[in-house]
Amino acid sequence: MVAPSIRLYVDVVSPFAYQAFHILRHDPVFKGVKVEYIPVFLGGLMHACGNTAPIQIKNKDKWIGQERLRWARAFGVPMKETTPANFPPNTLHTMRAVCTLSRQEGSESQDKLVRALEALYAAMWTEHAEIAKPDVFGPLLVKVLGEETAGKALADASTVGKTALKENTDKAFADGAFGLPWMVCTNAQGQTEGFWGVDHMGQVLQFMELPRPCEGGWKSVL
Repeated sequence: MVAPSIRLYVDVVSPFAYQAFHILRHDPVFKGVKVEYIPVFLGGLMHACGNTAPIQIKNKDKWIGQERLRWARAFGVPMKETTPANFPPNTLHTMRAVCTLSRQEGSESQDKLVRALEALYAAMWTEHAEIAKPDVFGPLLVKVLGEETAGKALADASTVGKTALKENTDKAFADGAFGLPWMVCTNAQGQTEGFWGVDHMGQVLQFMELPRPCEGGWKSVL
């Protein structure tokens, strides 16, 4: 028997990655599961796969906005009804800065990363802040992490962050990802499988042999 775990790949530009992040962070069904959050650049991943963003496909661009709100309402994920202006922004520099946090020394690196992601997701999807701009995401990271930690993250973004983001994105691709959220799940028997999308959360529970709630958003996937 091994400790069940989930590796979640995220980019703050993806509303569905945000929803998966929120569910794994706050739903009690995942309380006993070790979750590792790995920041990637969705644009780079899509390019590596030859994939097309849903917003660029006629009819699907309208449907995907409705789907975003359906899942947000189902699982109680805070999210504005409207889409951010000039969506999708290029989050390359934002995600480079975020990536440096998981490379900083100390046992709290994952905690710092989670706090940064929570703040950026809230700014992007509940306030429609332009989090792709350095003069927006920089002060936000300082507010959440403090001058020293955020300052180092911002200073290292073009070196450590650039390398880390590429490595993480390549790892996501190697793990089978073609979009976000991508979840690599290992159950108590040591079996590992990949799952894509919030709409496959029910399959994640089944594979992980976790309790199957019969309320809230779980009614939509179980």
